[in-house]
Amino acid sequence: MSELNSIAVDEVDVLTLKQAGLIAANAEVVKVISSGNLNKSVVLKGIKATKGAKTAIEAAGGKVEE
Repeated sequence: MSELNSIAVDEVDVLTLKQAGLIAANAEVVKVISSGNLNKSVVLKGIKATKGAKTAIEAAGGKVEE
């Protein structure tokens, strides 16, 4: 989850993660897990998140739109 801090955009989808080199180019399903700290507000679009990750994302002012 802390890798989301390095992405320059606030809305993150599977394509964004591929372009940032955080997931494999052939990945189709992605799930964010709670690891590390999130220091900015992000909106996950079409990406699943564990309960802990969703809580951390919402605490940082973001949201998960599956």
